[in-house]
Amino acid sequence: MRFPSRSNHSVLMVATITFLATILPVAAPSTAYAQSNDTPPPAEAAGSPAAGSPAAGSPAAGTPAANPRVVLETDLGRIVIELFPDKAPQTVENFLSYVKSDFYPGTVFHRVMPGFMVQGGGFTADLTKKTTKAGIQNEADNGLRNDRGTVAMARTNHPHSATTQFFVNLIDNGFLNHRGKNPRGWGYAVFGRVVDGMNVVDAIAGVKTGNRKGMQNVPIEPISVNKVSLVDTQTE
Repeated sequence: MRFPSRSNHSVLMVATITFLATILPVAAPSTAYAQSNDTPPPAEAAGSPAAGSPAAGSPAAGTPAANPRVVLETDLGRIVIELFPDKAPQTVENFLSYVKSDFYPGTVFHRVMPGFMVQGGGFTADLTKKTTKAGIQNEADNGLRNDRGTVAMARTNHPHSATTQFFVNLIDNGFLNHRGKNPRGWGYAVFGRVVDGMNVVDAIAGVKTGNRKGMQNVPIEPISVNKVSLVDTQTE
């Protein structure tokens, strides 16, 4: 399934329900779309987030340098993600726990949808789902929006099921934002943004995809995460 462009709002809204069962979490290879037991994703632009000043509700350009940063070394290049522990403390703590345990190296971007998002963090190159800990509280009500270049957690239809899968928004995906504390309105929790390597994210979005093992939008040639490291922002 391919999501319409941002300009086609009517079609996008009609596709929202289908999306929630597809790109949101990637619960399992058997689950249409979605990232097995997690949520959906976003992205940014070459070397930095979206062009121009961030709008209200988006991570501010002047975010303190003390915010932790994680570097993803992928087959297509380096992506640097700034995390927001002040806005999404549980989500950041969970993500960093997997980073520190070397969970992500060897995983792939298993769901790529141009004009929407790229998702990864849960499957190996042969699309075997990795074992995770229990899901976490959905912090999508933190005021951060699923704008281009932001990173959010993927999940299943259950609002509080995110574990390891994440996605990078390729455009402003407002329909993924928090609208209410109910199953259909929780939205997807933004916990960081790409501050360098958006060109790499866009390159991932441009690869050819197909269907594999009951999953759609899977890159024909696997795009792996080879190394993940936590940056010491105090010494930068």
